[in-house]
Amino acid sequence: MNWYEIKNIETVDSPSLLIFKDRLIQNIDQMIAMVDGDTNRLMPHVKTNKCIEVVGLMVAKGIKKFKASTIAEAEMAAMAGANKVLIAHQLVGPKIDRFNQLCKTFPKVDFSFLLDNASHLSNLNTKFIAAKVQVNVYIDINNGMNRSGIKTENLNDLINKINACETVNLLGLHVYDGHHRQVNFEERLEKIESDFSNIDTTNYEVISGGSPAFNIHSKNKNRICSPGTSVFWDWGYGEKFKEQGFKEAAILVTRVISKPSEGLITIDLGHKAVAAENPIDRRIKFLNLNNYVLLSQSEEHGVLSVENWNEIAIGDVFYGVPYHVCPSVNLYEEMGIVVDNEVQEYWQVIARKRKITI
Repeated sequence: MNWYEIKNIETVDSPSLLIFKDRLIQNIDQMIAMVDGDTNRLMPHVKTNKCIEVVGLMVAKGIKKFKASTIAEAEMAAMAGANKVLIAHQLVGPKIDRFNQLCKTFPKVDFSFLLDNASHLSNLNTKFIAAKVQVNVYIDINNGMNRSGIKTENLNDLINKINACETVNLLGLHVYDGHHRQVNFEERLEKIESDFSNIDTTNYEVISGGSPAFNIHSKNKNRICSPGTSVFWDWGYGEKFKEQGFKEAAILVTRVISKPSEGLITIDLGHKAVAAENPIDRRIKFLNLNNYVLLSQSEEHGVLSVENWNEIAIGDVFYGVPYHVCPSVNLYEEMGIVVDNEVQEYWQVIARKRKITI
């Protein structure tokens, strides 16, 4: 039996998300090994898994710091036993009050968020004075990705303004270099370190990178690493960053629901069941089907051209690895947990919600 096949597949509806627990645990162990066992240097991003039980497995292995994208993800991490959570966004609108409530609900957890704008700092300080709260922040550095962050030439000015605020405490710097995804490791290393050399990190805790840069930042003991995809891995990163040694742990299950014309089959995996932000040929890789082309997707249908059309029957099961696992997980309310090739239980993807309780 292949590693991805399920003995009790007749009990598994489709489309479904399955997580192979042994591979998940191996990936967590690999993350820890890459920082030489120093779990204090890990701050995994929970946006990939959004699941209390998955974060709980990391907590049980000594990983206590996490990064989140949403208030809900931060709440989930706290529920799972995290003692430090960074919300990797600059808080605006109602999220400011939600953050305050988060801190009150979990007083033993050190919550923080990102800041990159002096004017917004002034607004936040006024609001936090009124609320009589103290908050922690990391300055977000624009390291060339141009998605968020302050330019390095403006860094010292923002540091001085934060230090002058009575409600805002500066914990360190956040440097995300997700734009560097070069397949060649040496080229990726050169680009990442070249950009990093422009930042004076001497006196600050530095949270750096994501999964593509993990095996680069992990070699520098002064940097905290924030891999996210690493827990589940996927086709996209597995194709580009083979040297990292992670295993694909997330599988999507789909079935054939029609054979509309010779050479064509339709499966129940549309773009509501797998991340569809990439071109059609970069969405899912089937492990038990050869010589196929995914021609199109609609909401609940996927149409493939196949060479072995006569051999395929309605109801046949295909197992696929998503190209981008993070948004694929976000499409499912639960994940089936596979042990010894059997789905034994289901874990809720609770933080796919924008709001859990706060």
